[in-house]
Amino acid sequence: MTDYVELDNNIQQAYKRLDIDALKKEYDELQEVMSKPDFWSDNERAAKSSKRSSSLEKRINFWVKLKTDAADLVDLAELNDKSLEKGITKQFNSISKTYAAARRELQFSGPYDDADVLLNIFAGAGGTDAQDWAEMLLRMYSRWAESEGISVSTIDISTGDEAGLKSVTIDLAGGSFLYGKLQAEHGVHRLVRLSPFNSDNLRQTSFARVEIMPKIASPEQVLIDDSDLKIDVYRSGGKGGQSVNTTDSAVRITHLPTNIVVAIQNERSQLQNRETAMTIVRSKLARLKIEQHKEKISELKGPNEQAAWGNQIRNYVLHPYTMVKDTRTKHESKDAQKVLDGDINGYIEAYLDSLIG
Repeated sequence: MTDYVELDNNIQQAYKRLDIDALKKEYDELQEVMSKPDFWSDNERAAKSSKRSSSLEKRINFWVKLKTDAADLVDLAELNDKSLEKGITKQFNSISKTYAAARRELQFSGPYDDADVLLNIFAGAGGTDAQDWAEMLLRMYSRWAESEGISVSTIDISTGDEAGLKSVTIDLAGGSFLYGKLQAEHGVHRLVRLSPFNSDNLRQTSFARVEIMPKIASPEQVLIDDSDLKIDVYRSGGKGGQSVNTTDSAVRITHLPTNIVVAIQNERSQLQNRETAMTIVRSKLARLKIEQHKEKISELKGPNEQAAWGNQIRNYVLHPYTMVKDTRTKHESKDAQKVLDGDINGYIEAYLDSLIG
């Protein structure tokens, strides 16, 4: 009986910590707004409200059901009916398993933890091998997203001269607490292997920097002074086709105080490229605010982490042995190929656990 009561108490405490009753109030207010005749007159606002409503409904229903099931379990146990023991034990195990999986949600208290993610990968030190490594990481995160039911769309990509990628930006959407989870991947990733690009087949060390940012699409979420921005437009280069590289559609935005630079040329219109670039600038600034524990944009300093030796958060060794080891949590796997195929949840879980000791 003690175990049942303890489980019930734990779930009730989690329910209060997550403030599900406040979420219910927010959901009801959204429903009232969405029921108004002019709701769909602003498509962008309507889409955001609908997405938020759906997310709230799913979260509320889950915790309400879990809380109700735990309370019902205690009531059944108090009957002290021997004929119900088997069913009660089965229900207890099921609820315990569900709660254990959901308990991770209690760790996500950051302002952007439930945001979608913009993921950048930049080839670092290592030449062509590093560019190939950047493409391998893109494949790894794409495979992980696929396994988690998360949508992936490419925002910008710059291919390598011989192979691989110089840089790539992708949009990850649809997952619960996506930024809260993927922040574990932010940093420099180091690869050690026999180089396929070296005629002597020598061992090569390559680096790539992964940047995880909460996607900040709304200007209200991160306010930027227009005077802090330098905006350049220029003609898109590379394979564009039709009007992509025949008009000044590419946009480069520099945030002068932090020297953050974002250049986008994939879209056909200058307006689309500008909107995309501004979203990335806001997202980068949001990430810096979290890292530097600052409230104001004016207090931020620019990022200075280099994708080179000594800065890596994780080592991927394919020769002379195979192992992937995180330098922060010491979590490791000897099945490097499995990790490169997208099996990174162990590293994410270990990092989240390290945040709470």
